[in-house]
Amino acid sequence: MKTKHYMQYSCPRQQQGMGMIEVLIAVLIMAVGLLGVAALQAVALRNVGSSAERTQAVAQAYTALDMLRANRDGAKGGAYNRNWAQGTASASPDLNTTAGWLSNLVATVSPTAEGRIECDSNSVCTVGVRWDEARATGGSAAQIFEITSRLE
Repeated sequence: MKTKHYMQYSCPRQQQGMGMIEVLIAVLIMAVGLLGVAALQAVALRNVGSSAERTQAVAQAYTALDMLRANRDGAKGGAYNRNWAQGTASASPDLNTTAGWLSNLVATVSPTAEGRIECDSNSVCTVGVRWDEARATGGSAAQIFEITSRLE
């Protein structure tokens, strides 16, 4: 008959929990991860603000073109022409005037926003919006959006 031999494993001591160093390393890894998430959130917030400014600049340029189309004769005569200028904030700007449009730029795009309108006698108008975008990731000090359209 065969006899079975059992081997006994002897362990000097059973592990009874985590040591203080292991806990500290885990906390350090988690802290570095949370700092990375916070930095990512800050960059995303800056870029969302920049995107909103760009969107508003485009919308305000089209608003100016609508203003010009509403009064083609005045636009052809140069009544709306204005070099780069900044408006003053107003609670309810009149969007049928250049001053009201410039006021709306400051309120919706950026406090540093400026606008420009240039129309010639052939009903070709160029509308420009300029603002400071230095706080965005990779942003430059001045962003310019211009659109040219024939008023017909």
